[in-house]
Amino acid sequence: MSSVLSSSSPSSPPAEAAAESSPPCVLTFNANDPSGAGGLSADITAMSSASCHVLAVATGCYVRDTRTIHQHVALDDELIDDQARCVLEDITPLAIKVGFVGNADNLATVAGLLSDYAHIPVVCYLPDLTWLDEVERENYLDALAELVLPQTSVLVGNHHTLSRWLLPDWSDDRGPNAREIAAAAAEHGVPFTLATGFNTPDQHLESHLASPETLLASARFERFEATFSGAGDTLSAVLCALLASETDLQAACAEALGYLDQCLAAGFQPGMGHAVPNRLFWALDEDAPPDNEADPDDSTPPAQQLEGFPTPSRTH
Repeated sequence: MSSVLSSSSPSSPPAEAAAESSPPCVLTFNANDPSGAGGLSADITAMSSASCHVLAVATGCYVRDTRTIHQHVALDDELIDDQARCVLEDITPLAIKVGFVGNADNLATVAGLLSDYAHIPVVCYLPDLTWLDEVERENYLDALAELVLPQTSVLVGNHHTLSRWLLPDWSDDRGPNAREIAAAAAEHGVPFTLATGFNTPDQHLESHLASPETLLASARFERFEATFSGAGDTLSAVLCALLASETDLQAACAEALGYLDQCLAAGFQPGMGHAVPNRLFWALDEDAPPDNEADPDDSTPPAQQLEGFPTPSRTH
């Protein structure tokens, strides 16, 4: 993947030329995930893969591994506001992603920020929140529906998660389709919904971009055997980045879904739990020899052990 940044020249370029060579900026609100599966780690790597500069606002911190979420600690809403307003006074993003921000107070803060930048497209991702306390979960979802969805351009989520939330009284044995989910989201002001994970009889999975009136785009991929963490964060992040690059919504969804499929195909299991999407699959050197084989054309001498490394500790 080539960089959008041109090599620097001896003389300083005009401001206009510098602006043209700069990557688009995207703002994301999300929690830190120390396992690297989702959260800010997913946003930064996926958005950077789409050649964007990421303005990452931390909203909290997970205590988790690749198996499960043990705890989440939300940051103070004033700290979130300070982080975002400080960077927004300096840099203008071209798109904004809202991931998991912790609690209803933080959602109110994010909603206030979004209203001040109403001209910027917003991608809102709803992760699975069944691990949250029931009261906290309901308060969070109520605030999300009331405060953030009216300012959302595209709502992204697994169709099971979206259905349980937006259509809690659904009684038909047939699950709601993409347009029905989009219609429920539209009641809260969302014009477009990207619902993922629809099962098909031939063991494939489908994703659909829909409005209440029509199905705008669909993608169909083979089901992977592994269970992944971080797929939804990855998809919503790269979609946001592509929108920041002024890609048409339908084309952006198709490209984002294709990117996710390749991330999952190159996915790996870093620990004892779920697999993780390889969001940097494009950087892999397919021609590199295995770790235990030497490249016959490589004349580089073997590395020498550094004397005294690591350096001894010193008292100052």
